[in-house]
Amino acid sequence: MCWVRIDSTILGALTMKTLTWLAILAACCVLAAPLAAQDRETKVRNDKKDVEEAGRWIYNDLPKGIAEAKKTGKPLLVIFRCIPCEACAQLDSQVVAKDSTVQKLLDQFVRVRVVQANGMDLSQFQFDYDQSMAAFFLNADMTIYGRFGTRSDQTESDADVSVEGFGAALEGALALHQGYPANKALFAAKRGREVAIKVPEEFPNLKGKYTSKLNYEGKVVQSCIHCHQVGESIHLVNRQPGKPMAEEVLYPYPHPKILGLILDPKERARVSEVTAGSSAAKDGFQARDEILSLSGQPLLSIGDFQWVLHNAGKTDKLKAEVQRGGKKITLSVTLSAGWRQQGDISWRATSWDLRRIATGGLLLDSLTDDERKAAKLEENVLALRIKHAGEYGEHAAAKNAGFRKGDIIVELDGSTEPLTESELLVAMLNGKKPGDKVPAVVLREGKRLELKLPIQ
Repeated sequence: MCWVRIDSTILGALTMKTLTWLAILAACCVLAAPLAAQDRETKVRNDKKDVEEAGRWIYNDLPKGIAEAKKTGKPLLVIFRCIPCEACAQLDSQVVAKDSTVQKLLDQFVRVRVVQANGMDLSQFQFDYDQSMAAFFLNADMTIYGRFGTRSDQTESDADVSVEGFGAALEGALALHQGYPANKALFAAKRGREVAIKVPEEFPNLKGKYTSKLNYEGKVVQSCIHCHQVGESIHLVNRQPGKPMAEEVLYPYPHPKILGLILDPKERARVSEVTAGSSAAKDGFQARDEILSLSGQPLLSIGDFQWVLHNAGKTDKLKAEVQRGGKKITLSVTLSAGWRQQGDISWRATSWDLRRIATGGLLLDSLTDDERKAAKLEENVLALRIKHAGEYGEHAAAKNAGFRKGDIIVELDGSTEPLTESELLVAMLNGKKPGDKVPAVVLREGKRLELKLPIQ
């Protein structure tokens, strides 16, 4: 998991009244001081202490939460949450504020906060492991009503999640719980396929390094399996030299925006915009449509929409129940060949390990139009600047091969066709094999240099 930090700049922008109520949603604990002043060990230990003292959440004890849900008849809310991460500051700024409406809704759930991937049941809890927060709404028998949490950028979260959207998901889950078990058939596909590796610590690259519990007696941070490590492990077990990596592995949890559906993060699954000329536009979707279900599954959030897409086929036509102008209509979500490839994987934390494999540890960025002009490059040619070249271990392979920060890659494997970093990663992963050295040309201080990009 990535450790999440609330920046002091965000704290400074809040009113004193808001600060009084500011808390980690998953923990509901008051922050007494800017978290930036603490090291990771202190943050983790203070989080446990503060949450347990507040007494509103069951901390890192799912069996206790299940038992409590069975006893009370309440639905179960399980949040996998990391404790203070620079990349998640904006996500926190949208989700952590305690307002009275959300708190009243939370009181109707048995709430469990999990701050580790260690021991996670990978058959039960399947979600986008590049997220720093994922919420599950469940019955005590572990039937999943729905999910909350999505992400499509390394730092920006405004278009993906909000406290209002979380409240809407809570309301929806409570309504589904009231209809249970008569409506149980609706949730059959909410649980994923069985998996060969049951818990993260059994992945080959993690085995022997971690146990099923955090080590609060020693170095607790080093004992934690991060969510993105689960994603990286999935990549590695699916990596077969000489064979393409499956699209559903490379492009997990596709965002609806790749279909042209822009959903309102403050609602469950309301369309705020349909991209002109997109497949969603051709399917007949309109702004303000409320998508009630997809492939028969009720939607509590954008995350639920992504769950259906994640499990869809290479081509598919998904039935969508839509409410429009007070009437229910049926539309189709058309998934054409190669639809997943419209996604961008470069923002993902798990892409760091893909960069190790595919680019020898390079972080790349597309040049702007003005930068292209300054470099005397045409519009429709390859132009990726090296923002960072790894310096340690296998991430230093490209640097050791002569690549430098600031270089502009203008030719790769004999081609000058334009590529995004995401497209380049996939092309190298699926088109090359370990040990290959791919011819490349870079611009450095106006001069063209020929180098070899190592594939690992």
